Amino acid sequence: MIGLLGFVALWALGRWRGWGASWLALAAGWWVILLLAHLPFQAENPLAGIVGGDFGGWIVFGMLAAAVLGYREVLRAVRRRKAVAPSETAPSGAFREAELDRYARHILLREIGGPGQKRLKGAKVLVVGAGGLGSPVLLYLAAAGVGVIGVIDHDVVEGSNLQRQVIHTDGRIGMPKVFSAEVAMRALNPFIEVRPYHRQLTEEIAVDLVRDYDLVLDGTDDFETRYLVNRACVAAGVPLISGAITQWEGQVSLFDPAKGGPCYACVFPVKPAAGLVPTCAEAGVAAPLPGIIGSMMAMEAVKWVTGAGEGLAGRLVIHDALYTETRVIGVKRRADCEVCGGRH
Repeated sequence: MIGLLGFVALWALGRWRGWGASWLALAAGWWVILLLAHLPFQAENPLAGIVGGDFGGWIVFGMLAAAVLGYREVLRAVRRRKAVAPSETAPSGAFREAELDRYARHILLREIGGPGQKRLKGAKVLVVGAGGLGSPVLLYLAAAGVGVIGVIDHDVVEGSNLQRQVIHTDGRIGMPKVFSAEVAMRALNPFIEVRPYHRQLTEEIAVDLVRDYDLVLDGTDDFETRYLVNRACVAAGVPLISGAITQWEGQVSLFDPAKGGPCYACVFPVKPAAGLVPTCAEAGVAAPLPGIIGSMMAMEAVKWVTGAGEGLAGRLVIHDALYTETRVIGVKRRADCEVCGGRH
């Protein structure tokens, strides 16, 4: 009886302290002591009198205990395999258990929910530029679970970028920005596909590249590229979310002439004269401003993909960070637009 009480005490202590398999080793040691105390060739062992029983009885008890514990471990192994199998063999488009946990806050939103998160997983979004605006855009699209994210940029990371381009790090100075961004995005969300294009966006490749995607976000800082991206999006029938910043001010809009809205050239038909709108490198920019405008762009992308809320088609947001003022103005399509006029 005392021997059995010892086993029960060890089991209870192990469960209480969370020892896992450690208590089994202690119990096995206790069983060996009991066997030694009851060896048949011993004339008389005082310990045997204390713990009671006999050698044969403890042998049978040990074998039964081993069988029970072995059966329990087999059941646990089967349950673990059953729990893991669905995530490893999940059909295309289905969510792994880890993804459901990751996107739980989205799924709880009535406007997104499970169907919206599935649309994000199936979406293909191209981001032009991995600089100030591209940094928050890429990070938030990755975090939100956009299934395929393309990023095109010909530049490399420089020390002067790190004041505002938060996707890059000091240790990646000299690395192409698209590959630096890929490192950060994959570290943030291993369940997405990143397509980096380390090259200049040109007229020859723009339309074919854009056609591979459902939505384009442009965060470049030169007007030549902005107009090129707009022409490619109009030609491919792909909506464009465009953002721009300088010093303390930024703006965002969604251009989708295929749905009756204006294109970028409808709102800005003429490129500003040289020097009229200086770049960030020429005029400077407040560090958090790209984060504000880039986050707005990412938010508009999530809304467009999921169908949540009201997008910025036909509206232009202008944010003045210096005085903390935000204005929204209406913009219209121009029938005489050289890019989209009469096209749809």
